[in-house]
Formats: sequence, C-alpha cells, structure tokens
Amino acid sequence: MTLLKIEAWAESWPIAGSFVISRGTKRAANVVIARLSDGNLAGRGECAPYARYGETVDSVLEAIAATPADGLDHMTLARRLPAGAARNALDCALWDLRAKRAGQSAASLAGIAPLQPLTTAYTISLDDAGAMAAKAFSARHLPLLKLKLGGDGDDERLRQVRAACPATRLIADANESWSEGLLAPLMAAAAATGVELIEQPLPADADAALAAIRRRVPLCADESVHTRADLDRLVGRYDAVNIKLDKAGGLTEALALAAAARARGFKLMVGSMVATSLSMAPATLLAQAADWVDLDGPLLLASDRQPGLRYEGACVHPPTADLWG
Repeated sequence: MTLLKIEAWAESWPIAGSFVISRGTKRAANVVIARLSDGNLAGRGECAPYARYGETVDSVLEAIAATPADGLDHMTLARRLPAGAARNALDCALWDLRAKRAGQSAASLAGIAPLQPLTTAYTISLDDAGAMAAKAFSARHLPLLKLKLGGDGDDERLRQVRAACPATRLIADANESWSEGLLAPLMAAAAATGVELIEQPLPADADAALAAIRRRVPLCADESVHTRADLDRLVGRYDAVNIKLDKAGGLTEALALAAAARARGFKLMVGSMVATSLSMAPATLLAQAADWVDLDGPLLLASDRQPGLRYEGACVHPPTADLWG
C-alpha cells in the first residue's frame, strides 16, 4: 500500500462587505486546506474551523498534522479523528483522491446518480429591519432567501422583509438567539409572514423545550445536530436537520447521517460554513436529495477560488474534476 503524504495550510478569503449573525460579524472566511498525495495523484478537501465548536485554524492544522497517514481510509480516519472540521478536510481529500485513482466521479463512487444543478438559498445577514428589507429587495429575483435573525426585533424584521419581497420563499436562521419567552410570538410572526422553515431557535443545550410547543412553522436543527449519534434525542423537537460536512466530519458521515435522518422522518437541509467552492463541492453530492440547499458561501465572498463552482443566480452547477471529485 502506498503511504500517503498529508499536507495542510490555511487560507483567508475576504467576504464581500460582512457576514453578520447573532454571534457576531465575519469579514473573511478563514479556511484550512488538506492535501493527500500518493506521489502521483493528489486529492484536496477544505474545511472552515468554527469557534462555536471549539475550533480554530491552528487547532485544525495541528489535528491534521498529528493524524498518521499509514493505512488511511474513511473508516480509519473516523477512528483517528473526532467529527469536526479537521476530519472533514481529510475525508473530502480522500474522496477526491479516490475519484482520481478510479477515473470516476466521487458521485459514482458514492452510488449517487449523475449530479444535477441545485437551487441554493441566498443569505441576508442580520441587521436592523429596514436594512434587511432593503437587502432582500435587491435579491428578490432569487427564489429562496435565508434570513439571519437575532431575537428581539425579529418580528419586525420578518414583516418588513415580507413586505419588500411578497413573492419570495423565505427561510430563517436564529442561530440559537431566541429565548423560550420569544418562541410563541416569533413563531407566530414567522407563520404570518410565510416563513417555511426556522433553523435552531433555541440554544442546543436548551432545545428540549421545543418538544412541548406547537410548531406553527417547521423547525430545523443546526447546532443541535452533528452526527448520527444526535438524531434520536431530536425526534419530537425538530422537523428537519441541517447537515454540514464540517460538523459531521466529512462526506462519509454526512451521507450516513442523511440516510439515518430520513429513516426517522426528518426532512433535510444541506448547509455549509462561509467558504470557497472547494468546501461546497462535496456537499453538492449530499444536496441532490435535500429539501433545502444552502450552499451560497462563494456568493458571499469578494472572490472565489479558480476553478470554482459555476453559479447562475441561485443555480449552482456540479463541480468539475479540476475543482474536486
């Protein structure tokens, strides 16, 4: 067996303007690239370390550097690294390398039919109601907008955005910013404004309260779900789960998580952190069977890596072999 060489490095990609959620503001996508080489062919994977999960660029680089390359495959990798960004970068690099070695697409190796273009949501960052309505109005030609919410004042944000975009599909992401006291009024506001899905209204460690409420709008777990081990406790609390490769630890676990979630009756969203097309590319395999797709990361950047994914408005095309897979 050829011993693989593992390399990893950090990159920073400026965001166009800023990306604002309830936890703060980002002005750059700080990512880590993993490269696996057998001396002839090489595969790449990208991850976005996330402080919410105790990750930094340095900690991810250290975890990748400490991972033995001998006998590395998807199962071995899952034993050597916990779910998270570091494992995601290496797992996706393995898929890319396997595809190159086989002369097939990663989709084919995964048993997925030829990839089709997808419609992605486009994110409107958290701001005051008027500013969000103006941003949404400028993006009203896109079929699905995702609104970042922040708790107090979200009812007015929803009303003003809906008034600005009466025909646009809306989903919302609270990023754990609501309290139990806000649940009833803000769920009512979401229902009244035709929001079709709300992500993670309560903190992950306080979401048991969701089992006791009337869910007037379907709820989607994000921070509360990482791997298959999380699913059983989410039954009765959520109607959908947001699968992200950075949380799951790569495409391998994400595919298994999607199947297990469907078996439990959950609908699926496939999302991502703000990152480049190299991060989105593996997720397009997973997103083929999703109910909602949120892979707009490259659209939020000042520039994307080249070659990158091809976006036509909200339509994202499958990756080419020179990007990934």
